[in-house]
Amino acid sequence: GIAIGSGTDVAAETADIILVNSNPLDVSSLILFGRATYSKMIQNLFWATGYNVIAIPLAAGALYNYGILISPAIGAAFMSLSTIIVAINAQFLSIRKETSIT
Repeated sequence: GIAIGSGTDVAAETADIILVNSNPLDVSSLILFGRATYSKMIQNLFWATGYNVIAIPLAAGALYNYGILISPAIGAAFMSLSTIIVAINAQFLSIRKETSIT
């Protein structure tokens, strides 16, 4: 549940989320933020899956017969790049515009 700032101690202890301000309109912002977070999670999941489908066989030497071979250090750097891109994409949640449901 959600406890609003001026609620009782029992409500605050049992709540999953506590809104510090006593503004019920913050609930709509919370719902929008939850939707944006879920959307960003799906984006990151698809990005990481697609990236790994391509990068793991490349790092394992799947294209060796075609003369394409990467060193283990470069393979590790490419895998780190995937994590960095996912982290940067997640940071865009903090830059979102303030909106509310009206």
